[in-house]
Amino acid sequence: MNKAKAQHIMAEPERKTALSRIRHTIDTEINGLSAMRAALDLGLADKFLASVQAIEQSGGGVVVTGMGKSGHIGRKIAATFASTGTHSHFVHPAEASHGDLGMIAPQDVVLALSWSGEALELANIINYTSRFGNKLIAITSKPGSALGRAADIGLFLPDAEEACPNGLAPTTSTTMQLVAGDILAVLLLERRGFSALDFRRYHPGGKLGAQLLTVGQLMHTGSELPLISQGALLSQAVVEMTSKRFGIAGVIDESGILVGVLTDGDLRRAFQAGFHDMTVDEAMGRQHPPHTILTSGMAAQALAHMSDAKITCIFVVEDRKPVGVLHIHDLLRAGVA
Repeated sequence: MNKAKAQHIMAEPERKTALSRIRHTIDTEINGLSAMRAALDLGLADKFLASVQAIEQSGGGVVVTGMGKSGHIGRKIAATFASTGTHSHFVHPAEASHGDLGMIAPQDVVLALSWSGEALELANIINYTSRFGNKLIAITSKPGSALGRAADIGLFLPDAEEACPNGLAPTTSTTMQLVAGDILAVLLLERRGFSALDFRRYHPGGKLGAQLLTVGQLMHTGSELPLISQGALLSQAVVEMTSKRFGIAGVIDESGILVGVLTDGDLRRAFQAGFHDMTVDEAMGRQHPPHTILTSGMAAQALAHMSDAKITCIFVVEDRKPVGVLHIHDLLRAGVA
């Protein structure tokens, strides 16, 4: 079927009904999050802080568990913890009853998710935490449930309408559980001072890994650097720029400090003005200080800087002295752009 025809196959009345359901789903889930935000002032914020403190003081990791859709959300929360510096893994509550309770170490905190708080499969994990003294944090909407009563710390989320037209399929509730997990992860990473460089250790692959590369990992160094001294003749600069093929030359003073950059555009303007063998100081652009970045800078930051400045090359400096040069093609090859 033609794609254009497929896009218009839905009749207008049906389309309006579908759009209404889309808006209702979004609005319903926003209402759930708004109620959750309002609950922060009613004691929920303190429970989040207590949960973070318990995790920090435990000396162990976080074991996340949950059944059904809560379990799927739990897996994502565990993955977020693990990727942001908090040791964490997911234990399926049914499998826990058949040996996987051994995956809960003595110092681990258990984070259990159940909207109703009455998932029967959680019973053995709840009993285990009570018997062996593991802290139990609950994410539930029912303080009086089996899970709510057993928890050392209860993240009691406000009851909210599900976006499902039957009010049954977990939709708003799972969104709220997911946000609760994100709150814990963000609080923990901030308190630990978890940096972008730390983040990269766990994300070396894909687009995210590329964006977390440092400038020092991609730059050209040593004999590849196109440099020329202040006072040098333009003809010497042409030779340097031609041999290094970056389309620029860094102009350095007698201390080795980068004082300017000579570009292909500067050369063209010199020729248009009637070329004579002037000094590089006369010909180079007047950008002061020249655009630079540090070796510790992130590749994504370098790309943003180059895009804003409308340049294709940038010098990498330490103590204002050039130690490398980075071309936008280097960022493209690395998958940053």
